[in-house]
Amino acid sequence: MHDFSPTELAVPGFVALVLIEMVWAWRKRPESYEPKDTLTSLAFGLGSTVAGLLFGGLFFALFLWVWQFRLFDIEWSWWAFALCFVLDDLKYYWVHRFGHRVRWFWASHVNHHSSQHYNLSTALRQTWTGFLTLGFAFALPLVLIGFHPGMIALAGGFNLIYQFWIHTEAIDKMPRWFEAVMNTPSHHRVHHATNPRYLDRNYAGVFIVWDKMFGTFELEVKDEKIRYGIVKQLGSFNLLWAVFHEWIGIAQDMWRAPWGSKLGYLLREPGWTHDGSRETSDQIRAAWLERQGGGPKTGFK
Repeated sequence: MHDFSPTELAVPGFVALVLIEMVWAWRKRPESYEPKDTLTSLAFGLGSTVAGLLFGGLFFALFLWVWQFRLFDIEWSWWAFALCFVLDDLKYYWVHRFGHRVRWFWASHVNHHSSQHYNLSTALRQTWTGFLTLGFAFALPLVLIGFHPGMIALAGGFNLIYQFWIHTEAIDKMPRWFEAVMNTPSHHRVHHATNPRYLDRNYAGVFIVWDKMFGTFELEVKDEKIRYGIVKQLGSFNLLWAVFHEWIGIAQDMWRAPWGSKLGYLLREPGWTHDGSRETSDQIRAAWLERQGGGPKTGFK
């Protein structure tokens, strides 16, 4: 059963939805798509698929080895899968949060945020270098509890499928009850924004309740136009630069930094510098809040 890959089966649906959204954009919001940007996103998706094929089997074999040390024998059943799905989504929240708060992880995750457009093709901008961050280790507690690696992989596949549809501006708001519990296009637009109000908010994969529980939730407001991308935009559609620019930046910063500060460029938050020459997202957001006289509060909405 663990050989079943829901994401592979979902690819035709992804393509169909992208085409439908392109028609919508052509009629309603032509600036949503830019040909070179979309081609870069498609190339990202192809490259990430190849990387997954190259390293996915290795990680799965490692998980099977760890599974022999499990604490419990959890059977394949609907309730076990439902519990696994929820716990895997909680795991995703923390992997994602580390992906924004630790530059070593950000160097891999920044790929997903590198487009200045927000459409379904943006969802295809998945990392080629995720294996370098060792982020798979966040799933090891689930293996040790007793969830079969195949069940965890299946839950992760459905999690990824869910996240595809939220990368759109074609949907404004879902019903209020849905917005309260689930991640939605509105919530995820906040996550992809570079506006100071929105920086490093809404890390959720499927359930937005994690952000509300851990104090990282921000509601989309209608009176402020969202700017997408990253704080320092790429300014290029060069695929290899888009994939590796942050790794190159880390290497350059560590090379130039004094010995006592080198690890900071690897393990501190993106934007941190030993001399304060750049700003972190916290600093950008704090300065904006000060200008607003305290600004909006986060939490349950």
